[in-house]
Amino acid sequence: MAAKKFVIARQLGGKRVITNKGEEIGRVKDVLIDETNSKIEAFIIEPNADSRVARNLMKHDGMEMVPFKSVFAVSDVIVVDEGMLV
Repeated sequence: MAAKKFVIARQLGGKRVITNKGEEIGRVKDVLIDETNSKIEAFIIEPNADSRVARNLMKHDGMEMVPFKSVFAVSDVIVVDEGMLV
């Protein structure tokens, strides 16, 4: 299973993260996975310095974190519900 998680994480790395209102908040830098159930908990992002939403995100070890529960679409970009980020 670890190899599968690694492949998924590599595919997500660098993807742009935007809100459902169209604001780019950053790019995926890493994936936080719950090791007990192998589910994605959050995306660790490199924030867009111009994004007001990114400035208000929760932090994990000093890095901005987007909870996976806020994600509602993944394709060329990752779309998150802005209302679920605060």
